[in-house]
Amino acid sequence: MIPGDLDIIHMVRNAGLMVQMVLLLLLFFSITSWAIILIKYRYIRKAYRESAFFTDIFWESRDLAVAFKEAEELHGSPVARIFRIGYVELKKLSQSGTLNPSVQEAATLGGRLGGTDNVKRSLNRAINTEVTRMTQMIPFLATTGNTTPFIGLFGTVWGIMNSFHGIGQKGSASLAVVAPGISEALVATAAGLAVAIPAVIAFNYFMQKIKVIESELESFSADFLNIIERDIRVDSPSLPVPLSREERF
Repeated sequence: MIPGDLDIIHMVRNAGLMVQMVLLLLLFFSITSWAIILIKYRYIRKAYRESAFFTDIFWESRDLAVAFKEAEELHGSPVARIFRIGYVELKKLSQSGTLNPSVQEAATLGGRLGGTDNVKRSLNRAINTEVTRMTQMIPFLATTGNTTPFIGLFGTVWGIMNSFHGIGQKGSASLAVVAPGISEALVATAAGLAVAIPAVIAFNYFMQKIKVIESELESFSADFLNIIERDIRVDSPSLPVPLSREERF
């Protein structure tokens, strides 16, 4: 090693017990944070890709049953999952006769539109479930970003206290005596920042992506309900089929 270069391993070995414990705690935060970052990055990337693929299939399909079969193959798509839940609920209503035209005046358009409330509630519950699933473990990144700088600072303060205590015992305050102890103590602060910065960046990135996906889920849910209600209004006896993007406008 070239004289004057920093030897982090040597500093950690020579640090006090408390500073070493702080560094071990920061190592735990770092490993856990990076594991969450990798897991969530793959999960959200897959969700984006498969949701875009299913949305195209949905609007190109003329039969909801075909779209349902495609949705069953896309396990990583939040949009496909909420569609499956809505479709199953819609099929239950259709089989029970709730969505079929009635011969009695009391059970005409208003009553049949009221039957879609079950589908709407199912879609809302599915959206909440998907958002909860996507945000799992992500709060740990926020906790890491908020606490690790202070944990590192605690280690630094403790190390500096020990350094000054040693100076008092030796009765010498030269730079050669003070500098090694302080530099070893400052390693904890540097480690805390090194753990916190990636965690904060990842947290903000994931939350922004999750908001986009949540917006897409709500938009898809609204479009799906509009298709159902449109079909009811024209008294179609069969399950509704999606309009193409051009027909929607």
